[in-house]
Amino acid sequence: MKKTMDKSYDCIVIGAGNGGLAAAVRVLQGNHSCLVLEKHNLPGGFATSFKRGRFEFEASLHELNDFGSKENPGDIRTLFRSLGVEDKIDWIQITEAYHMITKDGKYDVVMPFGVEEYKAKMIQYVPKSKKSINQFFELAKEVVDAQTYSNSVNGNTDKKYMIKNYPNFIKAGSYSVNEVLKAIKMPQEAIDILNAYWCYLGVDCDRMSFLHYASMVYRYITKQAWMPTMKSHEISLAFETRIRELGGDIWYNSEVKKILTDEKRKIIGVELSNGTTIKTNHIIANCSPHVVYGQLLDKKAVLESDIRATNSRTFAGRGVCMYLGLNKSADELGIKSHNYFIYDTADTVKQYNLMKNIKTNNVQATVCLNRADPNCSPKGTTMMYFTTMIMSDDWGNVKEKDYFKEKDKFAAQMIDTFEKVTGCNIKDSIEEIAFATPTTYARYCGHPEGGIYGYETADWDALMPRMMMMKQDYTFPGLRFCGGFAMRSSGYSSAYVSGDISGRQTVGDINREGK
Repeated sequence: MKKTMDKSYDCIVIGAGNGGLAAAVRVLQGNHSCLVLEKHNLPGGFATSFKRGRFEFEASLHELNDFGSKENPGDIRTLFRSLGVEDKIDWIQITEAYHMITKDGKYDVVMPFGVEEYKAKMIQYVPKSKKSINQFFELAKEVVDAQTYSNSVNGNTDKKYMIKNYPNFIKAGSYSVNEVLKAIKMPQEAIDILNAYWCYLGVDCDRMSFLHYASMVYRYITKQAWMPTMKSHEISLAFETRIRELGGDIWYNSEVKKILTDEKRKIIGVELSNGTTIKTNHIIANCSPHVVYGQLLDKKAVLESDIRATNSRTFAGRGVCMYLGLNKSADELGIKSHNYFIYDTADTVKQYNLMKNIKTNNVQATVCLNRADPNCSPKGTTMMYFTTMIMSDDWGNVKEKDYFKEKDKFAAQMIDTFEKVTGCNIKDSIEEIAFATPTTYARYCGHPEGGIYGYETADWDALMPRMMMMKQDYTFPGLRFCGGFAMRSSGYSSAYVSGDISGRQTVGDINREGK
C-alpha cells in the first residue's frame, strides 16, 4: 500500500556517496530543507571500509589530493572547512608521491612531493629534462590559477582578462597531455615518469586534456596527499554528522524506485521501493544519468535529446580490487612504498588498450596503507589493496559458472605481478583476502557495467568542455547530478567538488523560484 509523507523537502539527494553528502550540506547551508535517501545501511558509497577477520580494509581511497596542511590548505581542505567537516576528521600525511615500476624493466622510480624536490628527482633520473620540467610546472601553475579565477566568478570569466593573465591556459585548452609535453621538448623518459598518474584519470595521455592532467599533478605535488586515520568511512561519518547538525535528514535502507513528475515534466517527488512517496521539486542525483533517465524517470518525461546525450558518452574504467591482510609487517615483507603504479609499459596508449581485456590487464595501483599509517592494522601485520580498471565490458563476458575461477585467476595474477617486480614475497603471508569485480561494484552501487570512474573524460567529453557546458546541460528543471558521473568526473576530490557545485546551483534554483 502506497503511503505519501505529509512532510515535503526543498531538495532530495539520491545517494549518500561523496558528492551527495557534500551537496546536501550546501543545500542545508543555503537554509533549505534536505533529505538524503540511501539504499544501503551506511553513508559514503565507495567511501567506506569493511572488516575481514582482524583487518578493517579501506574500500577505495588511495590518497586525497589537493588537501594540504592547516597552515597551507589546498582547495579540498578549504572546501571541507567551509562545509564544516574539516575538524571532525583526523588526518595523516602521505610521505611520497608514487613509486612507478614497469614490467619491461625500463622504469623503477620513486618520486617525492614538493615542486623543487620533484624537479630535482626528475633531473636526477633524466638529466636533460631540466628546462622542460621547469616549463611544465610553470604551465601547470597557470592552469590552476586560471581555474581558481574561473571558480571565483562561477565560470563567468572575462575573455580579455583570461587572455591577458592566462594566455597559455587558452593556448593549451584543446591539446592533449602528450601534445603539450612534446611541444615543450620534454625527453620521452621524463614524459613517461611524469605521466605515471594517468591511471587516476583513466584516459591515455594521447587523449587526456593537458589542462585536466596538469591541474591534478600540480595539486598533488604542491599540496601532497592525505588519508583519514579511520579510513574514508571517517569522512562519510563526518558529513553525516554535519548534515544532522544542520537539521537535514538521512534515511538508510531507502531505495528510490521512481522520480515523480507532472504532465509538464516538473519534478514533484520520489517513490521508494516500499511504496512511500515524498514530495519535492528539486533532486540532486548522486548516480548515473543512465540510471536516472533509463530507470527512475517516466519515459514520457525524458526528452530524446537527454537520451542521445547520455548514450553518446563512454563508460570509463570498470573496477577490480583485491584486498590482502598479511601476517607479517611491511618491513619483514620488504614493502618500501605506500603507493605503487605497476605497468607493463610506460606507453599509456598501449597500456590503455591492454587494459581492455581481462587476460592482458596486468596494471595495478597498489597501496600499502601501513607505510602511511603504521597503526592501520594489528601490530606485526600489513594491509594492502590492489586496484585496476578494465577499459571495456570484458568482465561481462565471464560466464556465471566461471565467475569464481576468473576471480581466483585474476587475484593470483595480481599477486604474481607484484612479487615479480618488487621482489617481495607476500603470497605465503596471506591471512585474509577479498576480491571485488565489476559485478561487485554494479551490485553495490548500481553503476552500469561496474564502472568506478563515471564517464570517460576524453575528447569532446573532457573536463573543460563539461565545465563550460554546465548551463546548457541543465535540461531537466529541478534535476542536477553530482558524483563520479557528473561534470567533475571521478575521484574523491572531484566528487566533493561536484557536490559543492550542484548544491550551490540547487540553492540558486530554489531561491529563483521563491522570487
